[in-house]
Amino acid sequence: MHLGLDIGTSAVKGVVLDARGDAKAQAQAALAVSQPKPLWSEQNPDDWLAALFRVCRALRKQNPKAYQQIAAAGLSGQMHGAVCLGADGKPLRPAILWDDGRAHEECQQLARAIPDIEKTAGVAPMPGFTAPKILWLKNNEAATYKKIRRILLPKDYARLALTGEFATDCADAAGTLWLNQKTRRWSPKLCAASQTDIAWLPKVYEGAQQTGALTKAAARKTGLPQGLPFAAGGGDAACGAVGAGVVGDGDSFVSLGTSGQFFTARDSYHPPRGGMIHSFAHCIEGRWFLMAAMLNGARPLQWWSRVCNKPIAFLLSEAQRADEKHLPLFLPYLTGERTPHNDARIRGGFYGLENNTTRAQMTLSVIDAICFCFMDASRALSESGANPKRAAVVGGGARADFLLKRMSRAMRITLMRRESASTGPAVGAARLAMMMQGTPLKTAARKPKTENTFAPGKEDSQQQERYLKWRKLYQTLRPFAQS
Repeated sequence: MHLGLDIGTSAVKGVVLDARGDAKAQAQAALAVSQPKPLWSEQNPDDWLAALFRVCRALRKQNPKAYQQIAAAGLSGQMHGAVCLGADGKPLRPAILWDDGRAHEECQQLARAIPDIEKTAGVAPMPGFTAPKILWLKNNEAATYKKIRRILLPKDYARLALTGEFATDCADAAGTLWLNQKTRRWSPKLCAASQTDIAWLPKVYEGAQQTGALTKAAARKTGLPQGLPFAAGGGDAACGAVGAGVVGDGDSFVSLGTSGQFFTARDSYHPPRGGMIHSFAHCIEGRWFLMAAMLNGARPLQWWSRVCNKPIAFLLSEAQRADEKHLPLFLPYLTGERTPHNDARIRGGFYGLENNTTRAQMTLSVIDAICFCFMDASRALSESGANPKRAAVVGGGARADFLLKRMSRAMRITLMRRESASTGPAVGAARLAMMMQGTPLKTAARKPKTENTFAPGKEDSQQQERYLKWRKLYQTLRPFAQS
C-alpha cells in the first residue's frame, strides 16, 4: 500500500492505493484562508499539519488493514506559497499563498532586472510566485525578512514536520521563479534578483526520489511506522497529472479545483511564447509541461453557492432549466487572474442584470465564465505551440456533468472524467511513492479508467458570441481596477 497526501488550499486530502493503484481509503480535512487586507491571502502553516493528522486518523479508521500495510508515502501541495522559517525552524509569519496579489510592484522590479526572465524561469513574473513575495517582505516587512533562515513551499513544510528534512521537488520548485527550468536547479541569478539567499532554499529532488523517513514523533501522530520512506512528490498540478496518467508528450488534462489549469506534458523544455503560459519541470524525471493557470477554476461556483446559501448541485440543476436569452455576463476574477492577463487587481462582477434576471440565469453566467476562462487558456497554449484535442479532467468541479458539457462545447475539445478525479494530486503523490520503490512509470502512472466522456458536439455560435463580448468586458473594466 502507498499513501498520498495533498496539502491543498481548501483542504488536506489523503488516499491509500494498493499495488494496482486502486484507492482503498480516501479522506479530507477542511482548511480556512485568511484575507486580512485587500489582495492578501494567507494560511497558518500549522493548520496544514493539524488537518494532515486528522486525515491520517480518518484513513486509518476507514480501512485499518490497508493503513497498516502502507509501505511508502508521497506529498503533493498547493504551489508558490512562501513559508519563511527563522533560526528555530518555526514560521516567522503566516504563509503567503499562491493567490496573493500584493507583490505587483516587485514583479515589475524583477522584470526590469532580468528582461528575458521567462527563458530561464519558464514564466513571466507574477505576484503569486514565491520569489516576488520574498522581495515584498524585504521592502515591507524588513524585520521579518532579516530573520529568514529557510524558505519552504507548503507541502515541504509538512515534509519537515514528518521527516525532519529540508527538501523539495523539481515541479514545486518550478513555481517559485528561482528554478532554472532547463537544468532543474536553483538559479543564482534569479535568487539574486529577488534578494533571496540561495542557502535559504531546500535541496531539489526528482519527484520519485526519497526525501527522508517518518520520525518517531510523527509516527505517534500519524499511526504510521517510524522510518516510513517519503518520496519528494510534486506541486499539485504535476501530481494531478501523474494521477491522471498525463506524463507522455502531448498528454493533457484540465483541472477544476479552487484554481484552474490546462496542462499538457512535454518531453523537452520549451520556453513560453506569450499568453502568460507556465513552462515548468514535471515531477517525472526528464519531463516538462506547458500550463495555462487560472486563479479562479471552480472557485466562482463555490463563491456563488455561499452567496445563494444553496448547494452547488442544486444550483447546477436549476441552471439547466434557465432561459438563455438575455443572460448577464460574469467576470469570475474574484482574486485577480494569471493566464492570460497577469492582473492581480482585476475583480469579478455581473453585467447586464435586468429586472427579470433569475438566479438560474446568474448561475448559468457563472458557469459560462468558467468555460470562457478555459477558452482563454486554449488560446494561450496555442500561442506556445500546444493544441490538445482531448484532455482528462480532474478536481472537485469534475463531478459536475453540466459544467463539463458546456466546457467541452466552448473549448472544442473532448473532456474525459477519470476515476479518482477529485483526489488527483493525492493519487499522483502516492504513485510517485510507488515509483520510488521500483514500480515502473508505465505501471505507476497508468491512465485511470474513463468514467464519462464529453464531446464538443455542434458549435454554439451564441456561446462564442458571448465569449467575445466577455473578453471586451474585461478590457473595458481593467482601467477601473488599476486606479
